[in-house]
Amino acid sequence: MKAIEDLRKRTRELKIETYALYFAYRDSKVSWYAKVFSALVVAYAFSPIDLIPDPIPILGYLDDLILVPLGITLAVKMIPKEVMAEARLKAESLKEKGAPKNLWAAAIIVIIWLLLAALVLRWILRIIKET
Repeated sequence: MKAIEDLRKRTRELKIETYALYFAYRDSKVSWYAKVFSALVVAYAFSPIDLIPDPIPILGYLDDLILVPLGITLAVKMIPKEVMAEARLKAESLKEKGAPKNLWAAAIIVIIWLLLAALVLRWILRIIKET
């Protein structure tokens, strides 16, 4: 039971870190490359579509268990400590109020995934025609 409680605690911490990254990448003190990387990590973490779909046994949860925490860790290292400290305070405050729902952001993420899927399909069809 302790392992499950530790996992729940770590999940809550990752969620707060993700919200903190959301606030941090918008700060003017953050470099452009850290902003871009952080924005991608936040978008992926909140995206309803995963790189590896969850129904695929074992592999489906690897992105959630490895890619997202790794991305968050790398992004946090790129952002100045004082910016992250302030962003974490904002994230804690947001947690108490309840997370906002942004339908526009969700729609943009879905459109990006659909465009990527179309590009991959086009590439596959081109390969099939050449053979």
